[in-house]
Amino acid sequence: MSFLEISALSKHFGEGASRNDVLSDINLKVEEGEFIAIVGFSGSGKTTLISLLAGLIAPDQGGVIFKSKEIAGPSPERGLVFQSYSLMPWLSVYGNIELAVSSVHKRKSKAERAAIIDKYIEMVGLSHARDRKPAELSGGMRQRVAVARVLAMQPEVLLMDEPLSALDALTRAKLQDEFAAISQQEKKTIILITNDVDEAILLADRIIPLTPGPNATLGPDFKVDLPRPRDRGEMNHDDDFIALRAAITDYLMNVGSERHHSDADNLIELPNILPSSRSKPLPQAYQEAAQSPRSEKYLQFSQLTKVYPTPKGPLTVVDGFELNLNKGEFITLIGHSGCGKSTVLSMAAGLNPITGGGIILDGKQVTGAGPERAVVFQAPSLMPWMTARENVALGVDQVYPKASKAERADIVDYYLSKVGLGDSLDRYASDLSNGMKQRVGIARAFALSPKLLLLDEPFGMLDSLTRWELQDVLMEVWDRTNVTTICVTHDVDEAILLADRVVMMSNGPNARIGNIMEVDLPRPRSRKELLAHPDYYAYREELLDFLEAYEGGADPSADQLQSIQQKRASRLARQRGSQPTFAAE
Repeated sequence: MSFLEISALSKHFGEGASRNDVLSDINLKVEEGEFIAIVGFSGSGKTTLISLLAGLIAPDQGGVIFKSKEIAGPSPERGLVFQSYSLMPWLSVYGNIELAVSSVHKRKSKAERAAIIDKYIEMVGLSHARDRKPAELSGGMRQRVAVARVLAMQPEVLLMDEPLSALDALTRAKLQDEFAAISQQEKKTIILITNDVDEAILLADRIIPLTPGPNATLGPDFKVDLPRPRDRGEMNHDDDFIALRAAITDYLMNVGSERHHSDADNLIELPNILPSSRSKPLPQAYQEAAQSPRSEKYLQFSQLTKVYPTPKGPLTVVDGFELNLNKGEFITLIGHSGCGKSTVLSMAAGLNPITGGGIILDGKQVTGAGPERAVVFQAPSLMPWMTARENVALGVDQVYPKASKAERADIVDYYLSKVGLGDSLDRYASDLSNGMKQRVGIARAFALSPKLLLLDEPFGMLDSLTRWELQDVLMEVWDRTNVTTICVTHDVDEAILLADRVVMMSNGPNARIGNIMEVDLPRPRSRKELLAHPDYYAYREELLDFLEAYEGGADPSADQLQSIQQKRASRLARQRGSQPTFAAE
């Protein structure tokens, strides 16, 4: 018999009209020492499944057999790491771990318990912070405490419920590497719940998708036959990694696409009208200028600087940001936290005063907020008492005052249908999921027909699978409008998928442009098509190398950055069977 076996497991909540059938007929065999990653969409029942394995809730049917005995409740032999840290705020790092160790290892001497605590504090790299309280720790450090606490209980099975999903991309990557090292040291049986395919491939021996609910069940196994230790940068050279990543992504996107259907798309035509600010005849001088190369410098950032006053003196966050965008170009800004990406975006939106330099959009200096610049934030900021349709109409009514009521309604419904909400037009914002709310935010921005679209980590609060869907939605709508766009992101794949150029920023303070990568991939784009493109992983490797060069506050030399560009150019040349050319980007 397997070390751990799930047999015909089903679980529902509620009864009657409110009954929610979460899991149905879950079957899985896990061998001792195996690392299993279960990936799935938000709301598919991943946390319910991990709670059943932990014995925190009971199944309706079936059961879980661990070491030949059916699980009937929680036990220290099955350690659990949650997404939230659940630390005692009045206890130190040592005290939080000691609480668990003293409860589980009662028969051990005080010295033995202290040795266990010290071992796992050191293992997660917190020896320097053993006496700090949770309020003095970063999010990544708090999650390290949670991991050390569970490991110090010395369970036979480690259950991890999206332990890194609340962390920023850099901290998440660091902890993934630490988890990989710890799993090899401890040789424990591990079941990881995650929505990140790359995280699953980096860590697991086997990856199993959980299909969307209700009645979610497990999909096919994907075995990860990649040598350990695994390096996220080097894996981009591995054909097995590329094929596995594409296969898992393709499967998840296929099962996910079945969740969203709307036939309203075919019933609405977009009215041929312009916002009031652009409905007047253009001056002769402007018409002449429009025939000049102005479109090649449609948006100009000239020596853009932002300084904030602090008790210790002026802090220069952005220092001499210099960039020109062509009309209709899509730029992504990427870099580590604190590099000033969102500061640049907020200045372009007119929401943050410029300290030095300037921004010119379509021949006019940006001096404040305006409807010709639409912004989509990480949180969509909808009016919860209004419907999806009413939230979008708020802006449309202001920007198209001369349009008829029917024309304005068509604009609203057209863009909501384009983002997959044709069947949810009259649902209140308070009743929408986070992903649906962000779809409303995207529809609202495009409905304004802006000259410049500014996206500030628009999918940062969403799980990666929902993010995939909305990235494709964004691309589909953008392909119709070709609006000049800047998108701030932490996500390497998102940066490449969306952009004509990826602008990589150095570390702050005094952040500047560190590197610009031209993305020569065909449009229209979708995630599926890019994963199959032979050049995609060369671009991905360059971004990962760039982020690694700036990791930990490092300031790489110009030669080091140039060598990263040359590495990508050489790889593309090999793939295309030509000689590399090193353009000064």
